[in-house]
Amino acid sequence: MAVPKRKTSPSRRGMRRSHHALRSEAYAECANCGELKRPHHVCSHCGHYDGREVVAEKALKVSVRI
Repeated sequence: MAVPKRKTSPSRRGMRRSHHALRSEAYAECANCGELKRPHHVCSHCGHYDGREVVAEKALKVSVRI
């Protein structure tokens, strides 16, 4: 069975884990209403995506209440 010959130093351990950090989520401003939304997602506030209405506003208000 393989066993390490030397203890891994905190610096070396930290360098190995340098890519494990969590990234902050990206948000973009909706072109129609100005609310923050996730990129490449339909705006949950007004239902627009890529400059056109995809979901009717009445359907959004009903689904948000549930």
